[in-house]
Amino acid sequence: MKTSIGPREIIFPSPVFIVATYDGEGRPNAANLAWAGVASSDPPALSIAVRPSRYTWEALMNRKAFTVNLPDAEHVAQADYFGIVSGRDVDKFAATGLTAVRSCLVDAPYIEEFPVSYECIVTHTLDLGAHTLFIGEVKDVRVCESMLAAGKPDWNAGKILTFDSAARAYRTPGEVVDKAFEAGLPYMNRKEN
Repeated sequence: MKTSIGPREIIFPSPVFIVATYDGEGRPNAANLAWAGVASSDPPALSIAVRPSRYTWEALMNRKAFTVNLPDAEHVAQADYFGIVSGRDVDKFAATGLTAVRSCLVDAPYIEEFPVSYECIVTHTLDLGAHTLFIGEVKDVRVCESMLAAGKPDWNAGKILTFDSAARAYRTPGEVVDKAFEAGLPYMNRKEN
């Protein structure tokens, strides 16, 4: 039997998206966004949901570009800090000592110390009420070489952070349970009763 827990505990785990932008004066800023994910595979796109009251919202509307940076366990304090202060009030990069690197492809910085960065241009926006949904077409993905295995990201090697909204905690990926698109194959040839 299942028990209702209400709609606020939407997904577990969700990736920790640190979205970096330039503000109106060209200063780099970064925000920790919980409501984000994959929007499309062709063209590759990510979605981020931002409240209009947030400083990042202004930058997204004006610059039409952002990066999504995935922090690792080593940078959990900096990632959390990006979500508890506003770029209106503080220079988050100066406070954390992290490096904002200007993208060559989009009008936004990426974070050098975080192992994965997606460079995106805003292609669509949708007012959802409390949040505006921004769809960003991914123009490039940068991954630290130490995270690559046979040319693909090894998420466990990178200890990429995820966010558990129910526990209000950060986690890293766990063990591989089985192979996707293979575990269900035994059901392919079964006859329905």
